[in-house]
Amino acid sequence: MESLRTCDVLVVGAGPAGCSAGLSVKARGLDVVICERKAVVGVPVRCAEHIPVLLKSETCVEPTAVIQTVRAMKTILPDGRVIENKAPGYMIRRDLFDQGLARQCRENGVQIITDARVLGVDNECVIISLGGKTLRIKAKVIIGADGPRSTVGRWMNSVNKDLIPAVQARVPLVASMDFTEVYFLKEIVGGYGWLFPKGGDANAGLGMIKGGDGRSLYKALRDFLSFLEGLKKIDMKTKGCMAGWIPVRPLQRTVSGNMLLVGDAAGQTHPITGAGVPQAVICGKMAGEWAARAAAEDNIEILYGYEEEWKDLFLESLERGVQRRKIMEERWDCLDRILPFCWVGFKEYYGRLHE
Repeated sequence: MESLRTCDVLVVGAGPAGCSAGLSVKARGLDVVICERKAVVGVPVRCAEHIPVLLKSETCVEPTAVIQTVRAMKTILPDGRVIENKAPGYMIRRDLFDQGLARQCRENGVQIITDARVLGVDNECVIISLGGKTLRIKAKVIIGADGPRSTVGRWMNSVNKDLIPAVQARVPLVASMDFTEVYFLKEIVGGYGWLFPKGGDANAGLGMIKGGDGRSLYKALRDFLSFLEGLKKIDMKTKGCMAGWIPVRPLQRTVSGNMLLVGDAAGQTHPITGAGVPQAVICGKMAGEWAARAAAEDNIEILYGYEEEWKDLFLESLERGVQRRKIMEERWDCLDRILPFCWVGFKEYYGRLHE
């Protein structure tokens, strides 16, 4: 059985990018629907769960979502030296953070449909499988906020193939920490390991080039956890694992016809650090604003203003990350020498490169 729903803007994905876009559309008085494939927004979590303090000025961060504050980031170099940078932020429960944004959407009149699998586009309608039934939604504008392997991106023939796999475990901490730790180790090829505190526990994980040094990703994680246990940082009793994909290159084309991409779907994640929540929130707002204008004026050409605005704000930083990632991957055997130019914790990262 099929049913039809029309709206001004359809958002695919109820993460920070999608909910920020939905709120932005609704604030302009338009009808917006968000479709989310997960049964429960934010579950399962695929995130290291750190956000910068400044994000609080951009979006609602509910107090219940904050586990602790952190004051700094420590970078541990291959030779054991430690570089410390001020980096005030919060460790959060990402599921509660996402659910708080979704709650804000609903309270403002945004319809969120969960457990909704987007199947395709037919005759200007998005086809959605929902509880054994088929829902057709006809929207003036479609926003793809559906992650690094975006369905909307496939429809646009704009797919990000530059992805790095990441895996993470929740583990007990031996001692409390008010800082995050990033580990550069030769065996974590083209990436890094992290230890991010969450009260008495921590998120410990790594991202590395697919294939890396030949180990499986989960074997690499076990080795990293053993390394941390040897440093008396953690207890090896894992409390759950997760894995996901991190985009490491922004897409050049994020608008096509009446569709646009935002967040991980657009590759707006930082290619070196893997951070993506701030860009998702900020670009989500932009996407919603431009989508609302385009829908209100029945002019999809307006959507190109979104691509121009987000690139003006973020592209230079992302392209620097792409450039430095290329160097890091090609010269990994010279990690000690190149790291100051390839990691954000060093002033050299922000300067010009000289061969």
